[in-house]
Amino acid sequence: MSTLEVNKIIPQGSGTALQIGENGDTITLPAGTTITLPNGSITNDELAGSIANAKLANSSITINGSAVALGGSVTIGETKPTISSILPTVIENTASDVVITGTNFVSVPTVDAISTTGAITPANSVTYTSATSITANFTLGTDGTYYLRVENSDGNAVRSGSALLTVSDVPAWTTSSGSLGTIAGNFSGTVATVAATGDTIAYTETTNVLTNAGQANCSLNSSTGAITTSDFGGSATSATTYSFTLRATDAQGQTSDRNFTLTSSYEIDSSGRFDQ
Repeated sequence: MSTLEVNKIIPQGSGTALQIGENGDTITLPAGTTITLPNGSITNDELAGSIANAKLANSSITINGSAVALGGSVTIGETKPTISSILPTVIENTASDVVITGTNFVSVPTVDAISTTGAITPANSVTYTSATSITANFTLGTDGTYYLRVENSDGNAVRSGSALLTVSDVPAWTTSSGSLGTIAGNFSGTVATVAATGDTIAYTETTNVLTNAGQANCSLNSSTGAITTSDFGGSATSATTYSFTLRATDAQGQTSDRNFTLTSSYEIDSSGRFDQ
């Protein structure tokens, strides 16, 4: 092999191409050799192909703390909590626990109740049970419906798509408990009327006395609270005190019970009535 040592090779004329070797020849440059090319002297077409990442000084970028190789890919997403249901769905104005079921809860998240007016009330406390269940304690002084918002410590959060929580007072009886009066046996007509305040109250009997044909033999109007009869006491022939419990239920399903009595009397004409 011949060795030719030169300091410079110059083409014969300006614009003349300089060729080193023939097609198919391999030209090897010793280690440490530096070739300096003027800027723009290599076109994009001449760079066609690929360069291994390992040959690059900076072969990766960092995304969310993880190195991603150039030319590679990574899925970027956030793990947000979700809310699927709560229990109970209706609470009173006093401090009440609400169990929130969902996913991706991280100990311990913050929970807010957001009224339909936009007012935000933080939970008194939050208890982390698992990634799918937490318990928030609320004291909400204003009746209404509320959205719930859960935020993990990493800032990922969710707000319920609807106002899941209702705050409502239980029905309040305006009729005092105890005796509703003494009614003549076999009386026909309105015996008494009970009342309670609340949202669309429905009245029912939880015992089986007032509306039992074999006992007081009365009917209870579920909408008005009126107690009527066509034959008070039915087949009874002696004075009897009938003890029973009525329930008032509002539109939210909240209930309030109250105990009452009615007494039959056979000491006067059965077509009359008197109260104690």
